Amino acid sequence: MENNTTNLLYVEYDFKVVPQQPWNDVLMAQLGEVGFESFIETDHGIKAYILQSQDSDEVLEGVSIMKNDLCDIAFAKADVPPTNWNAEWEKNFDPIIVNDRCEVRAPFHKASGVEYDIVIEPKMSFGTGHHQTTHMMIEHLLKEDLNDLDVLDIGSGTGVLAILAQMRGAKKVDAIDIDTWCYENALENVERNNADKVNVILGGAEQLDGRLYDFIIANINRNILLQDIPVYAKSLKSGGTILFSGFYEEDLVHIQEKCNESSINYDSHLYKDNWIAVKMIKDEL
Repeated sequence: MENNTTNLLYVEYDFKVVPQQPWNDVLMAQLGEVGFESFIETDHGIKAYILQSQDSDEVLEGVSIMKNDLCDIAFAKADVPPTNWNAEWEKNFDPIIVNDRCEVRAPFHKASGVEYDIVIEPKMSFGTGHHQTTHMMIEHLLKEDLNDLDVLDIGSGTGVLAILAQMRGAKKVDAIDIDTWCYENALENVERNNADKVNVILGGAEQLDGRLYDFIIANINRNILLQDIPVYAKSLKSGGTILFSGFYEEDLVHIQEKCNESSINYDSHLYKDNWIAVKMIKDEL
């Protein structure tokens, strides 16, 4: 499946965010909802990119964080010169190998022969394995026995974790993301990796009504997690496992408190550059 991004024209928004965390992540999530397709973190905030055809003077009106008194956000915008984006992806996307067992690579990289080989088209959606949170979630999944389990990957991005869940033996995997770009990219990556047990769904936590899972993966920003943990808890079977990431070490106490309200308790966590990925287990009934 070819990704023809050679002649697409983009507008760059350069945001200055004070303080940067957790507001960089919140800003990226909200910009994704109004059509921005890619993001680069900078030393002063983020750069965000949107197609010229999707840009307008009103594009930021639906971004509520811009009016948030808890942070200051300023921006400048400029047209991006015509760019061969395929060449840029190839130049800047390097494969990663996690624990010498799982490789995440682009189609133009040669396979290294590790146990789990995942091919991800490096488009504009989240989840190539390079971010600390995705890397740690892969580490967690490599330790878990998912044989014959029903798995949910909520906030699935590229679908990389859902694809790995199938490779680790999951019976069925629902990969859900609210962002249309991520949804479309995940569909392509699922097909590319022959992940026929992965069901890609466009939407958010409202899609979980009536669904039950043995194992849940939730790599989302702190604010969304705190809002939706009660929903995840209703969809997690008794004794089930849930992996959380997308937040900093100092936020763990808040995540734990919210989970405890739903009888989900701390088991262990991984740490990388102040980001963490935590494993929790729901009480047996």
